[in-house]
Amino acid sequence: MEFELIAKTFMGLEPVLAQELTQMGANNVQIGRRMVSFTGDKEMMYRANFQLHTAIRILKPIKHFKARSAEDVYEQVKTIDWSQYILEGKTFSVDSVVYSEEFRNSRFVTYKVKDAIVDQFRDNTGKRPNISVSNPDIRLHIHIAEDDATLCLDSSGESLHRRGYRQESVEAPLNEVLAAGMILMTGWKGDRDFIDPMCGSGTLLIEAALIAHNMSPGIFRKEFAFEKWPDFDQELFDAIYNDDSQEREFHHHIYGYDVDMKAVNTARLNVRAAGLIKDITVEQRDFKDFEKPADKSIIVTNPPYGERISTPNLLATYKMIGERLKHHFSGNEAWILSYREECFEQIGLKPSIKIPVYNGSLECEFRKYAMFEGRMKDFRSEGGVVKTEAEKAAMAEKHRFKKEREFKKRLDEQEENEGSDIRSFTFHSLERTVNFGNRKERKDKEPRGRRDFDRDGKPYNKGGKRFDRKQDKRFEKNTRKGGKKTYGKNFEDE
Repeated sequence: MEFELIAKTFMGLEPVLAQELTQMGANNVQIGRRMVSFTGDKEMMYRANFQLHTAIRILKPIKHFKARSAEDVYEQVKTIDWSQYILEGKTFSVDSVVYSEEFRNSRFVTYKVKDAIVDQFRDNTGKRPNISVSNPDIRLHIHIAEDDATLCLDSSGESLHRRGYRQESVEAPLNEVLAAGMILMTGWKGDRDFIDPMCGSGTLLIEAALIAHNMSPGIFRKEFAFEKWPDFDQELFDAIYNDDSQEREFHHHIYGYDVDMKAVNTARLNVRAAGLIKDITVEQRDFKDFEKPADKSIIVTNPPYGERISTPNLLATYKMIGERLKHHFSGNEAWILSYREECFEQIGLKPSIKIPVYNGSLECEFRKYAMFEGRMKDFRSEGGVVKTEAEKAAMAEKHRFKKEREFKKRLDEQEENEGSDIRSFTFHSLERTVNFGNRKERKDKEPRGRRDFDRDGKPYNKGGKRFDRKQDKRFEKNTRKGGKKTYGKNFEDE
């Protein structure tokens, strides 16, 4: 049976997400603001959480109604039979997003929803379910725009950008969902080498490898919220989780460079945790020393903006980027995400396309540069293409950019870009023995990245062993038949 679903994302990534959903087989795909609605069955909902690269959260609407007052919210929520969603002894939480003159405070809406649910249980059973903010069994989400309200079950739980491979982070790490969206915008699917000359903690490198192999980004996750639902189908999800039939070989390579050795070590640690050391090489190198690669390549990078990361001379850095690209990257294309117009001007190259996207609360641009030798006139006369017809059409769209746009304009992070989620986190995983003879049995949830923290949120043992399913699965397939394989390698041993 099909039902309505909503995939939330960052502003600017909606078309990419819609394309992902269409390719996945979702029906009635429609683009909204920071969201894409679609329809599908339970399998589609599971796959959306597990396989989408550019979704932050997958919501399942359970009621649409008019909310003209707080009493309307209370009464409408109370009409739902909550016993089918929240079983006895289970906990729940509610979060709200509100754009309304009637409701000025989203917390007030949250309280009214909670009150309605609790009162219904108290009236019917004499008992009330408990609220759990940190780890609830059922997560609810209510969205009110003027007087139109939608109440949803949150099937994801923790934001989907939290893949599970990030062991450590550098300052201002790039969000995983944004990184994947940037790569998908370029059209790169692993057909040539991929380079990030300012790789930081390696997010672009790892997301590129997942896309190149067509690997599901949810493979590293510990759990999804729908696994706690009363109607959770364990067998169906195990089949999705263990299905690698759509994965593909990657015959090129991914290179990451950074001038900061700490960033290089962090990137290497994260790459190893993701089981992708065969595909990704990370080295210390300054972009000013960048030389033209031997093979055809694409550069995708996110240089410092001078906002959260400062550099001694920001404009000189961007001038250097432009010079290295022009003189040492001809015949290839480069994509750069940045924030300040004055930085782009210092690059000194004419972009083929400018795509507005948000990095957290910063209104940025993602620009493509087609690199060629000599003058543009000569390049075009020889049949070279700087800007495709599709790119010309896209740039000609009205209202693509705000009139007299100010690059320094901010948006409220919580309301305008749900959980910008540019927070770093760490986790520690236990070594695990898995029997290949019974591949469909997932052995509870430890293999997907059990996390153990102390009170400060730090892992008890950073040097712990890591369940490295993908790396072993690809490169040691001969162990599948009959025998057992111990997953996890001590990072310090390699």
